[in-house]
Amino acid sequence: STKTKINQTNTNKIKPQTMYAQQQYPQPMMAPTADSDAYSGKSAETRHLKPGELSTGTTIMAIQFDKGVVLCADSRVSTGAYVANRASDKIAQLHDHIWCCRSGSAADTQALTDYVRHFLAQLAVETGRLPEVKVAAHLMRKLCYENKDNLMAGVIVGGWDPVSGGAVFNIPLGGACIPMPFAIGGSGSTFIYGLVDSEFKENMTKEEALALCTKAVSHAMARDGSSGGVIRTCVATAEGNEREMVPGNKLPYGPAGW
Repeated sequence: STKTKINQTNTNKIKPQTMYAQQQYPQPMMAPTADSDAYSGKSAETRHLKPGELSTGTTIMAIQFDKGVVLCADSRVSTGAYVANRASDKIAQLHDHIWCCRSGSAADTQALTDYVRHFLAQLAVETGRLPEVKVAAHLMRKLCYENKDNLMAGVIVGGWDPVSGGAVFNIPLGGACIPMPFAIGGSGSTFIYGLVDSEFKENMTKEEALALCTKAVSHAMARDGSSGGVIRTCVATAEGNEREMVPGNKLPYGPAGW
């Protein structure tokens, strides 16, 4: 009986030790090496890309004012971290007073503008009058929406026509078509939504719209690594079109330390 008591006592003492011994604790893991880390050598902008896929970036903008439209864009064309063209023209003419700003794949947007330019020229000949901006926007929307699985194109269509005056249409990825008093697009647009919202006002003059466009795009160029170069602007009114360029050393805003 004495042995039995001793064994029971020992068992009671051992139980807590057995319980703790069975509990599993996470073991410390070694830090991943450069070879094993899937994000090694990749930035936040490029780590989501598929093999062979390239990243592109842009900042584009358009503002409707009392007598027409101001369109504005940077000039950097990038393929991932490599700048393929530092002085490209992202503002394409679709008809006499109708223009579009291109963002996304350069090849896709160039093909789209060629198609819309051809259709608008045909329409003008057949009807004998200037096409409306909304017609150009809906042609672009139709092409973008019906081929959205094969295209990467975000476009802003803007211009002047005798029916509506100045008009701006935003056509983002996917093929929607949204009439707006102002529109911004491209990778740099995320940095300037607050700035444009706070400074935009209805019925701006040409000078005010130009100043806001160049200020906003220069801010985006300073923050977005995929936007840069020079700023190109286009003013479309009933009197005609005015093209201007702001060189990189005369931007209204630059990176810290300028």
